[in-house]
Amino acid sequence: MKVNSAHNVQFIDKFNVPQNGKQEFLERVKINRNLIKTLPGFIEDTAYERADQQGNLVYITIAVWESEEAIKNAKEIVQAEYKKQGFNMAEMFMRLNITMDRGVYKKLD
Repeated sequence: MKVNSAHNVQFIDKFNVPQNGKQEFLERVKINRNLIKTLPGFIEDTAYERADQQGNLVYITIAVWESEEAIKNAKEIVQAEYKKQGFNMAEMFMRLNITMDRGVYKKLD
């Protein structure tokens, strides 16, 4: 469902994940994707993956939200859920040597 698509925003993450962290990373991504689908303002998400020349995972997620305000609220809810679960994303990324490039984009016509 695309609500007022001219104003929707895309929250795009690109992760570089070494082979040894792939399974743990994908398990966490599944948890996160299932969570955000329940949040107000969420429209849809897609994920893409490929292996680089060294066999490491390159993983891209695109979550479409109704507005930047919806993304802001979702981030707060996700952070509260992480705290409740005792999950520290920065620690996991450091431990597994995962890098991330994140941004909020508007779709061009």
